[in-house]
Amino acid sequence: MSEEMMNTKVVAQYLGIHEKQVYALIKAKRIPSTRVTGKWVFPKKLIDEWIELHAQKGIGEVREKGKRIEGALLAAGSNDPVLDMLQTYSKKVHPEFYIFSANTGSTEGLKALDRGYTDIAWSHLFDPATSDYNIPFLPSYLPHIKPVVVNLFCRVLGFIVAPDNPLGIRKFEDLARKETNFINRQSGSGTRILLDYHLQKLGIPAFNIKGYEKEVFTHFEVGLSVLSKEADAGIATSAIAKIMGLSFVPITRESFDMILDQTTFFKKGIQAFIKILDAKDFRNKVAGLGSYDFSNSGEIRYSMS
Repeated sequence: MSEEMMNTKVVAQYLGIHEKQVYALIKAKRIPSTRVTGKWVFPKKLIDEWIELHAQKGIGEVREKGKRIEGALLAAGSNDPVLDMLQTYSKKVHPEFYIFSANTGSTEGLKALDRGYTDIAWSHLFDPATSDYNIPFLPSYLPHIKPVVVNLFCRVLGFIVAPDNPLGIRKFEDLARKETNFINRQSGSGTRILLDYHLQKLGIPAFNIKGYEKEVFTHFEVGLSVLSKEADAGIATSAIAKIMGLSFVPITRESFDMILDQTTFFKKGIQAFIKILDAKDFRNKVAGLGSYDFSNSGEIRYSMS
């Protein structure tokens, strides 16, 4: 079957649901599908659009509920263990403020921000042309707002592998070896974009990477896949290796930023959130994770005049 068309079994795997649930969606006319020679088929392009539409609808519903809670802000985008700790610490010291966050990946987080579904986007998109993060993407992804880019921290991204790195994975070329099983991040995530850039640069086709099509949405899921031996390697932050006792091979140092509209930037909840980055207690909590640089935390990297 063409890669552009999927049958019920393939679409079930693609959506991460049971095949019976696919038939239930067909019966309820809630999924784009058509019949060819008596069998149900699903155009991949329409399924991708359907997924995005329902994701946006879900975020919109959460936003409407969030409006009912005074001091509530909605965020979407990338994720990081330190960001999770930062949000937890924020709830502890400022219980009057709420940040509800969705792990959508950097690209979808920026799109949601521009469409008004969220107040904040977490992002670490790398631009090869400028070697900068996030700022080069503002004109294309945020044409309808006046964005402010605030650095939260810099972190090291790398290969997560089993303890002592038994397969000797050191570079992107090693992912194409027959014995290497890889676990990937979802399309549109900053980590996936970085991977695809290096594969294209090296002339390595995606189909040469065993496991390229297996996607997860968080760094923790990458680590768990390696820890459970479902995969030999994935790309995540150094914190995941520390937490799970795995080995780590650094790839790059990147800027992890908070992006928001100028009007949102001056809200009390945002200013309180930024101040936490300098809190001694918070810094002590994350110090053991290593490879995180807070020297520019809270710095405004960009603001549209």
